[in-house]
Parts: sequence; C-alpha cells; structure tokens
Amino acid sequence: MSAGKVLLGVLAGVAAGALIGVLFAPDKGSETRRRIMDKGEDLANTAKEKFEGAVGSVNERIDKVKEGIGNAAKKAMGNVNENNTSRSTV
Repeated sequence: MSAGKVLLGVLAGVAAGALIGVLFAPDKGSETRRRIMDKGEDLANTAKEKFEGAVGSVNERIDKVKEGIGNAAKKAMGNVNENNTSRSTV
C-alpha cells in the first residue's frame, strides 16, 4: 500500500472522528458549526502542507536526475571529442 493512500486514510479517519465528536457534543448549533469549520480548516492546512512537502521532495529528486543526466551527457561528449581528437592525429 502506498504512503499516499495510508496518509489519506489516516486523514479521513481523523476527520470522521472529529466530526462525530463535535456532533455528539452538547453545544449550541452555532458553536458546533464553528468547531466543524475550524477542524475542516485545520485538516485542509495539514493536507496542504503535506502535499507541498511531497511536491518539494519530488522536485528535488527531479533536479538530481536532471543534474545526473547533464553530467553523463557532458562526460559522453568529452569522450566523443577525445576519440575524434585521437583519430585525427593518427
């Protein structure tokens, strides 16, 4: 099971638990609605932070791969140039 699915399941469980807890609390309707909104905003912010972290991690990995490909291309071009230079002197 992927980490994304596990994270989504955990967030859904937390949201459901918080919602059930708030709905069964003996508060006024306006207070209950405010609490639901607050919890929803908290969960949305948490999900956004996790998503941004994941995107940042993926971008870092992409940059490393690009760098590796660039280095390999430079090395290959150096080898080609070296071979061409050695052939022309023979």
